[in-house]
Amino acid sequence: MSNSTNSARQRITGLLDEKSFMEIGALVTARSTDFDLHQSKTPSDGVITGYGLIDGNLVYVYSQDASVLNGTIGEMHSKKIAAVYDMAIKMGAPVIGLIDCAGMRLQESVDALSGFGEIYARQAAASGVIPQITAVFGSCGGGMAVIPALSDFTFVEKEHGKMFVNSPNAIKGNHVGKCDTASAEFQGSNNGCIDGIGTTEEILTAIRELVCVIPSNNGECGRTDDCADDLNRVCENLAGCMEDTRLVLTHISDGNLFIETKKNYARNMVTGFIKLNGMTVGAVANASAVLNKKGKKAEEFEAALTARGCNKAAEFINFCDAFDIPVLSLTHVEGFSATECSEKNLAKAMAHMTAAFAGATVPKVNIIIGNAYGSAYVMMNSKSIGADLVYAWEGSKISMMDAAQAAKIMYDGQPADVIAAQTKAYAELQSSVQTAARRGQVDLIIAPEDTRKYAVAAFEMLYTKGTGVPVRKHTAK
Repeated sequence: MSNSTNSARQRITGLLDEKSFMEIGALVTARSTDFDLHQSKTPSDGVITGYGLIDGNLVYVYSQDASVLNGTIGEMHSKKIAAVYDMAIKMGAPVIGLIDCAGMRLQESVDALSGFGEIYARQAAASGVIPQITAVFGSCGGGMAVIPALSDFTFVEKEHGKMFVNSPNAIKGNHVGKCDTASAEFQGSNNGCIDGIGTTEEILTAIRELVCVIPSNNGECGRTDDCADDLNRVCENLAGCMEDTRLVLTHISDGNLFIETKKNYARNMVTGFIKLNGMTVGAVANASAVLNKKGKKAEEFEAALTARGCNKAAEFINFCDAFDIPVLSLTHVEGFSATECSEKNLAKAMAHMTAAFAGATVPKVNIIIGNAYGSAYVMMNSKSIGADLVYAWEGSKISMMDAAQAAKIMYDGQPADVIAAQTKAYAELQSSVQTAARRGQVDLIIAPEDTRKYAVAAFEMLYTKGTGVPVRKHTAK
């Protein structure tokens, strides 16, 4: 058995519970004999398929074997993957693909093309029905790159994983020595579908953690596990984490569990899963900084919506809505990114996120933790577009814009003392969170350290939230 075969099987072994893997289609080989293909041995036709358990959760797995024709996809290879999808959809269990593939098998030409189509079709049919997770350990190029892009979650091995549509050397004016556009680092920061980068062991661990917090299918009505954490736990110094909402989400979650998605992409918008009283909750949060272990700013961002951030949030919200996962948002946003590049894409991306928040029928809670200005705030799961409950931290602000800026516009040309007086008046009358609360746009003003207990209580109350018009047997008289 070759080292590559060992890798394909070892990845499955490292992923699943001990001795739980049951292989399907082990005796399948290639049918084509064109172009001397009959001279090549094709055990399992280059892909190991089957099912097993992750912490007792049923999952279906395929792992490509690069020792067999470089893991290329041919007729029988694709049929094995399609069969895994068919079974997973019937059983309501996630599909996990472990990718190491040189693309289409040239010897099988149109059969290989058809095989790609069969996989795409199964992925489209499974979307929103069962979770799809992909990890790239070797090559994943050309049409193969669509497979992780169609998946819900994707990971790439940092040293050997390569994801690309066109190879770096095929891009005009570029070569791999200049910019390795296929590298995990480049793709993770730019293509918008990679959730994490790491070693093989780190990736397999991340997949196991993910499977243990998300539902197995869209019929499970979300996911709830046991909770040993104090539901009323006070989160000290939470206000100091306002700019780095990754820390806020970590602190308020059961056992400080936060599983971030799309970690390296659009880092000013944070998405991921937390636990509140055992219930899996999807979190969407604005971020204006990343703090290091010493509490210093390692990265800093404008408190503004970007096209990438909006698209990232929208896709995550749609996943949560499809699988009945409640959504919590943390709002601290002051406007929109003002660049030429943003102007090309931002309006559509904002519409994408707004529609996702407004259209989601799962329980939705928004917590305003800083400044909430203008229509950017409205788009971030405000009550006016459908949030079930809106809380605000003490000291937060809700306004059309910064008070000083508003006063300058309204009293343009007036003396400085007039503008200063009107700035103070605007802050008191229009920028105060109390003003928004009096108008019903905020349900409760809370201390930052009490965020966990209020979030837990909110989702507990919303647990039985229904959709549509209630069914009734008679009218009131």
